[in-house]
Amino acid sequence: MRDGLHEFYVGPYRRTFLREQRDEDDLFMIVVLGEALGVPDPAAYYSAELLPAVWDDFHAWHRRVGIPRSPLDHIACC
Repeated sequence: MRDGLHEFYVGPYRRTFLREQRDEDDLFMIVVLGEALGVPDPAAYYSAELLPAVWDDFHAWHRRVGIPRSPLDHIACC
C-alpha cells in the first residue's frame, strides 16, 4: 500500500526531482572547486576539505556543463 501511494505522489515529479538534484550537485561542485577555477572564495580553507569528495565526479561534471577539457591546469582527466 505504501509503495503504491509513494509512486502515485512521486511518480509524476521524478524527472523534476532528478533535475533538481543534478543542479544542486553542480552548484556544490562549483562551490568546492571555485577557488581552483579562479572564483574568489572566502571559505576556501573549509571547502578544500571537501575536494576528495568531488574528485570521482569531476570528469562527468565538466563534460555535463559543456567544458570539453579539464578547466583546471593541475588536473588532467581527459
